[in-house]
Amino acid sequence: MNITLLLSIGLGGFIGAIARFSLSAIVNKLSASPFPWGTLSVNILGSFLIGFLFFYFSQINLSANQKAMFITGLLGALTTFSTFSLDTVLLMQQEFYIKAISNVALNIVLSLGATMLGMLFFKRIYL
Repeated sequence: MNITLLLSIGLGGFIGAIARFSLSAIVNKLSASPFPWGTLSVNILGSFLIGFLFFYFSQINLSANQKAMFITGLLGALTTFSTFSLDTVLLMQQEFYIKAISNVALNIVLSLGATMLGMLFFKRIYL
């Protein structure tokens, strides 16, 4: 690996982490609920974007560094499955079992669906 690639990923990760924190905090504040709606929201958004960008990047001329900055860096930091895991465990520790199961099911089903939707959205616009 070269330093330019690592710096590209780091820059994307920096932006993605700040976006994750900000978006999640806004959604959690608006929902005023113990359910982790902010984490779910950024997982869905990140899944949609990765589905869309997967096809979009195959249609345009981007360097490997640029692709890595967006996919590995930005979206890797934006999507929060590590936070999702912690949120789920914390819900279970508080004996909110239905909320924990709901969190797992919603994150998986909606994130996979958002990825497919992003791909379909790209195809509808560009193909």
